[in-house]
Amino acid sequence: MGSKERRQREKEQRRQHILNAARKLLLKKGIAATSMNQIARNAELSVGTLYLYFKNKEELYAALQEEGLDMLYDKIQQALLLGNTPETKLKEMANAYRCFSVEHKNYFDIINYFLTSPEIVFSPGFKSRIDEHGNRIINLIEEVMKSKIDPKIKTDMDARQAALVYWSNLHGMLQFRKLQNTILKDQNFEDLYLFSIKYILKSLTEKPENMS
Repeated sequence: MGSKERRQREKEQRRQHILNAARKLLLKKGIAATSMNQIARNAELSVGTLYLYFKNKEELYAALQEEGLDMLYDKIQQALLLGNTPETKLKEMANAYRCFSVEHKNYFDIINYFLTSPEIVFSPGFKSRIDEHGNRIINLIEEVMKSKIDPKIKTDMDARQAALVYWSNLHGMLQFRKLQNTILKDQNFEDLYLFSIKYILKSLTEKPENMS
C-alpha cells in the first residue's frame, strides 16, 4: 500500500472515529446538549482537527444520518434480489429492516432519533439532502408496490402512499420491540412482526372483503 492510500485510509478511520464519538453523545445527551468541543474531547482529538472533517455540528450529524440511511438502502436493495414475486420482495425488505435494526442498532437508533425528535434539527438545505437518502428507500418499495397493487381494485391509495404506509408500519413495529419485557411479554416479537407484514400487505393491496 502506497503512502497516498495509507493516508486516505487513516483519514477515513479518523472520520469514522469522530462519527462514533458523536453518535454516543447524541444518544446519551441529545443534540442540543452536545457540542463540537464535547465531541472532540470524546474522540480524543483537538477541536481544530474536528473542523478539518466537519465545518459544524449540523454537518457532522447530517453525515451520520446519511451514512445510516445509505447502509439501510444497500441492505434493502440486496433483499430485493431474494424475492421472486412482489409479495416475497416486500417481505424480504421487511426482514432486511428488522435485521438492520439489530445488526446496526446504533444507526437504527440515530435514524429513529431524528424521526422522532420534536426539535427542528437540520436547516432546509441539510434536511433536503437527508430526505434524498431516505427517499431512495421509499422509491424501492414504491416500485414493488406498483406491481403488487391490482389496478382493477378501486382504491384511494396509490403505490407511493402504500409504500409510505408499509414502511411506517415496519418502523413502528420495530419500535415496539422495546416493550418485549412489558406489554409484549406474552408475545413472540418475530411472530408479531411477521403477522403485521402479512396484515398490512392485505390491507394495502386487496379488496376489503378479502381481509380476514
